[in-house]
Amino acid sequence: MKILGAMPFTDDDKKYLENIAKDCEFVYKNKESVGEDDVQDIDIILGNVSPDVISRAPKLRWLQTNSAGVDVYCKDGILRQDTLLTSASGAYDTTVSEWMVSVCFMLARKEDLYMRNQVEKLWKHEGKVVSIEDSVTLVLGLGSIGKHYAKKMHALGSYVIGVTKNRHSEKPDFVDELSTVENLDELLPRADYVAMVLPGTAENVHIIDAERLKLMKPTAFIINAGRGNAIDGVALNAALRNGSIGGAALDVTDPEPLPETDPLWDAPRCIITPHIAGQFYLKKTFENIVKITGENLEKYLSGDIEGMRNKVDHKKGY
Repeated sequence: MKILGAMPFTDDDKKYLENIAKDCEFVYKNKESVGEDDVQDIDIILGNVSPDVISRAPKLRWLQTNSAGVDVYCKDGILRQDTLLTSASGAYDTTVSEWMVSVCFMLARKEDLYMRNQVEKLWKHEGKVVSIEDSVTLVLGLGSIGKHYAKKMHALGSYVIGVTKNRHSEKPDFVDELSTVENLDELLPRADYVAMVLPGTAENVHIIDAERLKLMKPTAFIINAGRGNAIDGVALNAALRNGSIGGAALDVTDPEPLPETDPLWDAPRCIITPHIAGQFYLKKTFENIVKITGENLEKYLSGDIEGMRNKVDHKKGY
């Protein structure tokens, strides 16, 4: 069996994986440099190789991504239905949830305004602020990252409402209310923070549109760390400029990179980061990914497919 490693594995990582799969042949390449010729005899790919290249891998049995989101691999014609797909869900919980909490503090304390004032060398007060304590946080998408964020906001004194696609049988202790997407219009007017960590599925495209932005409090903040197209960018720009919401923090945009001409760049109270909440900037994140990959590799080779982590339903996209 031949395995292509397309993550930035260290020498120690490679030894760890090769010790698990002693009878397998390993090939390592940078994911950007992997071409069609490189995947013709590959059985397993570890890493986010281009979907176009993946679609041209005739022997591929299993793809383990280094990302939590895998929707690009679930499109028609990319993977055969019998090809196993697993994600790195859970690896990014700390880094993304901490980014989300950090921008909540920034917006609450108007740190974005003070940072702009510093650039302009302005000693200027920006007025009253708000607190996370005693706020209401609406979390759209209560997956692994969403739960970690919810737990942090609850610990800070916020009343947390979790929103899922389907009703869960158990409510986590750190979630004060659990609801479903069908109740979103009734929930939005209650929220001080609307935090989004939704997967990139068709039903989530523009789930926050002009009409739903109008339902939000004029003091409410919207946070997006899921998929950029979950928010209608044109409508968000309008809402920020007319003051119908309090502010926004976006680590994801539609499109990416956000064009220089996009008005969101200088929209009032809009914090934009270039999809860096995740990535591998926090050392722990990639260590988590390697651990997930190794555990899945061991189970796959032993035939314990059922025991593998983060198996993805091709049709659902998660």
